[in-house]
Amino acid sequence: MRRSDVSRRQLVKLAGAGLVLLGAGASACGPEDEPVATGPDGPRPSTPTPESKPKPSWQHASTYDGLAWIDAVAVVGNVVLVSGDPLVARDISTGKEIWSRAEVTTPGATMLVGDGTLYLQSARYDGNIVGLDAETGKDTWRSHMGKQYSQPRPIAVDTNRLYVVAGILDEEFRTPENVIAAIDTTSGKVLWREKRDKGTEENGITARVAGRRLVYTDFRENLTVRDTVTGHQIWTKKIGRSNNRGFVVHDGLAILANGQRMRAFDLADGKERWSFKTEEFSRFNDPAVLDGVLYVSDSAHGLWAADPATGKAHWHDKGSLDVAAPWQFAKVGDVLYGATEFDKDGGIQAYDPSNGKLHWTYNDGSGDLQRWYLAAGSNQLVALHAKKVTALPAG
Repeated sequence: MRRSDVSRRQLVKLAGAGLVLLGAGASACGPEDEPVATGPDGPRPSTPTPESKPKPSWQHASTYDGLAWIDAVAVVGNVVLVSGDPLVARDISTGKEIWSRAEVTTPGATMLVGDGTLYLQSARYDGNIVGLDAETGKDTWRSHMGKQYSQPRPIAVDTNRLYVVAGILDEEFRTPENVIAAIDTTSGKVLWREKRDKGTEENGITARVAGRRLVYTDFRENLTVRDTVTGHQIWTKKIGRSNNRGFVVHDGLAILANGQRMRAFDLADGKERWSFKTEEFSRFNDPAVLDGVLYVSDSAHGLWAADPATGKAHWHDKGSLDVAAPWQFAKVGDVLYGATEFDKDGGIQAYDPSNGKLHWTYNDGSGDLQRWYLAAGSNQLVALHAKKVTALPAG
């Protein structure tokens, strides 16, 4: 085959997400904001100065269902992919629809892309994992682990392997245990499968790959490292109930938010290499490493920049943000961008990466409390919020 601090508002919103029906959103429509400039191929971005708030290059309704865990939007070359049904791909420059696929995957699908292929659990719940060409939307790859496994879900991908988690069916078709497996991204064959520890859950897994290390966390708040070639579990450890979402792997370290602390663990042996603490009664959000700098915010509306190798702070902007702090970051040119969550006045924020100064906040005016998602292209930001996907000039 060809490889081509959880607040009361937040809890209410998360609980409500389970009631959202797949495909209930409006279909794609024309731009809702005037573009800064136009050309023969449609809207053309005009990069703002750091202090000036940009106008959208384009904006469309989306079919996003509100169920994606972390990666609800992705940029692959010149293609923007947004989780939803139908699954829609747009041109990042013009916003024009490139392709659309209905009933191709399950609700809340993560936009997991490797080497131009988008990997998804089949919408038919038939045990298949499918691969789509991100540029065309056509099927290019398919794999099946076997009838004894239930609902395999992709969690990570590298050049050679797709990593999945699947339930093990018992005689009564229940899944009290589950496996983690690696599938060859060329042939679709299972390379290895390893039974996970009893009591671990199939859902809530966030995974990253670095060389021969597959690193993941889960709802049980474990941090686990496996060998990507053999599947052998190198080490695992409890890291507390406060971490079950995003983390980064950088230069041999797994770096994650653990309540009041940012912590870094050595991928080789699991030893903690450094940590630093935020203010009392505050918690760290998801970190990012961009251009060799660790960026992270906290629930006291503070923003931090640190050396990812040592944890030594470059700067700490204490509570200067008037709205919710960012939980996702991107960097284009000399500007740092962040996407906030669960605040009607939040949105996409732009900062000076040298000191954390806030330049501007873009908000779509919807008043919706759902989190914002962010992805970056070469000179465009793509923001997903509730039922709108918006492109902003960047850099």
